[in-house]
Amino acid sequence: MAGILVFVEQRQGKVKQSSLEALSEGRRLAGKIGANVSALIVGHQVENLVNDVAKYGCNTVLLAQHEALANYSPEGYRDALLEAVKEEQHRLVLLAGTAMGKDLAPRISARFDAGLATDCTTVEIATDGIITTRPVFAGKLLQKLKVSGSMAIATLKPNAFKAEQVNGNAPTVEQLPVRVDPSKWRAVLKTTLEPEVKKQDVSEASIIISGGRGMRGPEGYRILEELAAVLGGTVAASRAAVDAGWRPHADQVGQTGKVVSPNLYIACGISGAVQHQVGMINSKVIVAINKDPVAPIFKFADYGLVGDIFEIIPALTNEIKKLYNRG
Repeated sequence: MAGILVFVEQRQGKVKQSSLEALSEGRRLAGKIGANVSALIVGHQVENLVNDVAKYGCNTVLLAQHEALANYSPEGYRDALLEAVKEEQHRLVLLAGTAMGKDLAPRISARFDAGLATDCTTVEIATDGIITTRPVFAGKLLQKLKVSGSMAIATLKPNAFKAEQVNGNAPTVEQLPVRVDPSKWRAVLKTTLEPEVKKQDVSEASIIISGGRGMRGPEGYRILEELAAVLGGTVAASRAAVDAGWRPHADQVGQTGKVVSPNLYIACGISGAVQHQVGMINSKVIVAINKDPVAPIFKFADYGLVGDIFEIIPALTNEIKKLYNRG
């Protein structure tokens, strides 16, 4: 197999953690077959990101730069990725399983008539392609999928792979020539609405404290915010809480929200309906806190606490503060 290409997603001049995970996985696979790994960064004035990417090991960093690519463009970013694949004759393309990665991957797959595996939790090289593992049926089953052919594309589930820095030679940096003509784009991003209070994206967080209908209202989330601050995590919500207007949709985990796979997921006042399970069932450790002892979430949680959230969470926060001397 020839080289491996990793699409490195950046937002507002910062590389996404999930892309660094994909880059580490690309390096591991390249080492097994004696191939080179290239990282592609698309944007405007992104040279300052080369050092951030180089720490995770790659032979080449390709920069596709144009002022029209400062914000994400499905067609502009697609063209850059297509050019990178053709330029280097890559046989395997890895992308993080983010909204951007999931949008780009099928576009590349269709152009090259290449097989695509999505939301992979493992990837291995085969003699005539790749073999991946991916969760299906809301995480109840793991599917082993083989993608055959001269080229394969895979999106990797965030938090399923470890981002590991390495010591090695500095990569070669190349400017990738890309023909950019925004006048021919059918979709153009005009503006991006940012939340007033910036916080870690729920889909990339390694620790999530999530609240549901049991939080009683938006003010109930204050205790979850305090616990998240102590643990270094972020707060999420169920659909019921979002529909009630207690939390923004960006916080929603579930079938109609975001799919997460953190190291720790603490579900507070969430019944655990199947729509919510779809979004968080792949968490490494699930802790459920609910006053209803027969709530469905206890059936798949690793640890369960039956009791009043408004007593348990503050007590837990105080104990963790004592443990880590945080306040």
